[in-house]
Amino acid sequence: MKGKCIIFSAPSGSGKSTIVHWLMQEHPELRLAFSVSAASRQPRPGEQHGVDYFFLTPEQFRAHIEAGDFLEYEEVYGGHLYGTLRSQVEEKLKQGINVLFDIDVKGGVNIKQQFGDEALSLFVQPPSLEELRRRLEGRGTETPEKIEMRLARAEEEMTYAPRFDRVVVNDNLEKAEADTLALVRDFLSH
Repeated sequence: MKGKCIIFSAPSGSGKSTIVHWLMQEHPELRLAFSVSAASRQPRPGEQHGVDYFFLTPEQFRAHIEAGDFLEYEEVYGGHLYGTLRSQVEEKLKQGINVLFDIDVKGGVNIKQQFGDEALSLFVQPPSLEELRRRLEGRGTETPEKIEMRLARAEEEMTYAPRFDRVVVNDNLEKAEADTLALVRDFLSH
């Protein structure tokens, strides 16, 4: 049986990665494999090629774009390119493995368009921008300027929520995890 795609997108600080990691660790019966993206930047300390990202030179990345090898790609901060290699996803799907994407909103919308009913797109939403601000400030990892930048981006990203199959509001992590699990199980059972 062929695998399916499960797409997670959300503004930074919404708890998406926490939910994704919980789902992957606590529910092996779902046969989930993480989609590893390609990046045109150098690895950061501790990052491994093929595990965290497929690290490509800008020239290699552009050659893959020209060849039509990406399901989606985007140029982000500082001119770095990030994308999802079609071959990586299709290989897992053929093996009956369900591919999980933790991806930005534009990439999530693009992948959903390509896979249609074979993909479930979930948008993880914070309860409010005020709560998102509290979470970002609570991390203590970013300057006030960076937080304002992330909040402005989050406000824009939240306009994408209606383009996703379902919205999971993360105002209580355990409830958000349970809601997500129910949605994923239901999707995979059909």
